[in-house]
Amino acid sequence: MSGAVVRVRDLVKQHGQGQTRVRAVDAVDLEVPQGQTLAVMGPSGCGKSTLLHLLGGLERPTGGEVWVAGRRIDTLSERALARLRRQSVGFIFQAFHLVEELSAAENVELPALLAGRSRRQARRRASLLLERVGLADRGRHLPSQLSGGQRQRVVVARALANDPLVLLADEPTGNLDTAATLDMLRIFQELRSAGQTLVIVTHDERVAATADRLVSMRDGMFVDDTRLAGSPTRGLGDLIRLED
Repeated sequence: MSGAVVRVRDLVKQHGQGQTRVRAVDAVDLEVPQGQTLAVMGPSGCGKSTLLHLLGGLERPTGGEVWVAGRRIDTLSERALARLRRQSVGFIFQAFHLVEELSAAENVELPALLAGRSRRQARRRASLLLERVGLADRGRHLPSQLSGGQRQRVVVARALANDPLVLLADEPTGNLDTAATLDMLRIFQELRSAGQTLVIVTHDERVAATADRLVSMRDGMFVDDTRLAGSPTRGLGDLIRLED
């Protein structure tokens, strides 16, 4: 694996058959080393969200290989794949997908409980994570009682509940205003500094500017792969100046 947390080889995802066949992901090769933040950009419908779903085992590829944490996941049974996702992969979705009947703390506890941790362990972990994302005083609030930015921070905390090897984020700032986006950029930079491996699908150049590496997609293929030079705080600094 050469230090790669995520690796794909000749990855293909096809929708439809015959004349209606579309390759959402077309013969992609990719390695994401431990501790790297990778941003994936491209126009709507280029295949970037499908790629993210394949990396996290949410969709099965039509062809090729997907490796996560040293295991080939495209050949796993559904039960084994679900276990690997709980243990090694964290997801941040644009649409939040929080359980509305549960408090913020209970939403963060849920992945740990599903992974077999005791309620006491899950509660302690949730408390630490909510403090980490600046929501220590919002643990008892329902999602409906939180702002969009606060709900997204709960999603980040939930994604980190089982200390995943890789964090996959799909348009994490797409539903956020500028102030909440700034909060998310700070959180991503803190995670990057802590050595968390991140793959972020985004339309937002400010988010992409915080990454170590930027891949551009078009028609299911990579058309550019750039190592970003300079400090990853450049995008955050630009946004702060805009706010001032």
